[in-house]
Amino acid sequence: MTTTVETISPRQGRNTELLLVLFAIGVVVLAWVTTDLGNRDSLPAGLSAVTGGLVALAVLFHLVLRWRAPSADPLLLPIALLLNGLGLVMIHRLDLAGGREGLDGDAFRQLVWTGVSVVVAAAVLWVLTDHRSLRRYTYTAMAGGIVLLLLPLLPILGTEIYGSRIWISLGPLSFQPGEIAKIVLTIFFAGYLVQTRDVLSLAGRQFLGFTFPRGRDLGPILLAWLVSVAVLVFEKDLGSSLLFFGLFVAMLYVATERVSWIAIGLALFAAGTYAAYLLFPHVQKRVALWLNPFAEGQSDQLGKGLMGMAAGGLFGTGLGRGRPWLTSFANSDFIFPSLGEELGLFGTIAILLLYMLFVERGLRTALGVRDGFGKLLAIGLAFSVALQVFVVIGGVTRVIPLTGLTTPFMSLGGSALLANWSIVALLLRISDQARRPVTEAVARP
Repeated sequence: MTTTVETISPRQGRNTELLLVLFAIGVVVLAWVTTDLGNRDSLPAGLSAVTGGLVALAVLFHLVLRWRAPSADPLLLPIALLLNGLGLVMIHRLDLAGGREGLDGDAFRQLVWTGVSVVVAAAVLWVLTDHRSLRRYTYTAMAGGIVLLLLPLLPILGTEIYGSRIWISLGPLSFQPGEIAKIVLTIFFAGYLVQTRDVLSLAGRQFLGFTFPRGRDLGPILLAWLVSVAVLVFEKDLGSSLLFFGLFVAMLYVATERVSWIAIGLALFAAGTYAAYLLFPHVQKRVALWLNPFAEGQSDQLGKGLMGMAAGGLFGTGLGRGRPWLTSFANSDFIFPSLGEELGLFGTIAILLLYMLFVERGLRTALGVRDGFGKLLAIGLAFSVALQVFVVIGGVTRVIPLTGLTTPFMSLGGSALLANWSIVALLLRISDQARRPVTEAVARP
């Protein structure tokens, strides 16, 4: 018997990716033109500049992938571009309603932030040649995440906007460090759980059919709970608090496969939210708005968002033909109802399917990668997008109370866009490692 070595090379999919990228840009440009035709029966000004900018950014990122990550997942980039582009279209539509165009519009600033975010994501792919090197910075990531969460509390940098102290101001610019903190803390969670998952999953006592951890092993989840409560108390940010704690509990469950961690996490979350409801008036207002969005004497934002989606029906009013500007923060917190009004139920389902496919590709990456740190990191990044989408869309559709988070890739805001494109870059880097050719020894006579 002789042994030969064969290399099993899966299709890289870069040509497929390029075709899907061009298709995504075509959909965005068509939606942009349709918006202006529906709003004022004329072609949009600066269409060639917008189209050229999007094509240049997409091709740049695609070429970086061909050179630095040739085996990366071919669907993540087109999905992110399409979601980002649809958000740009709706922000442009709201600019038209407000009489803002060109350099004065929010769409122009969002397009600039899109360019910055794509370039930063390409730089991450270029510099980070192996995701496993991030594991060396596990505790540095923990320290950095805590610092980023505390920055808005500083008296000079921190700024309170609409009741939440989650922004820092640097001259004319404002930034939300919590968006970057979720990525940094995901790196910490992945590195920490890879080191300690054996202790957290094996040791414990049986109670009511569940294996509960020892008291001294509860430290990590208690610390994460205290940090999330501190964010809720001092920054009045219910959404970020829910996102951080939910992310850690999910990664803890995946690392240990213990249902008891989910039970403990839900109990701690219920206790924290109930205490917050009793102590903080702004939480009570959001719960009251959730229970009765049409009551007099309170914000009509949720009620108008619901009525806008109802007015859209199955097929929508058409781009440029609805009235989404009647809802407050229609281009940020409530951009999903804005799209729902003009695209209808079928359009919103298509958007949800895009998010589901994005998360599925992230989870597929986690299944394919061969190291424990990469698996947990990919799961954490994909789950953070999934949880944020659920919290945002659940809030605007009255499934859960409003939290103030933004819709990934679509809402107006540079810090969120930068963080989400960085997540895309990290998932592409991990997927490149997961889909690289596998060398196998094949026995032949």
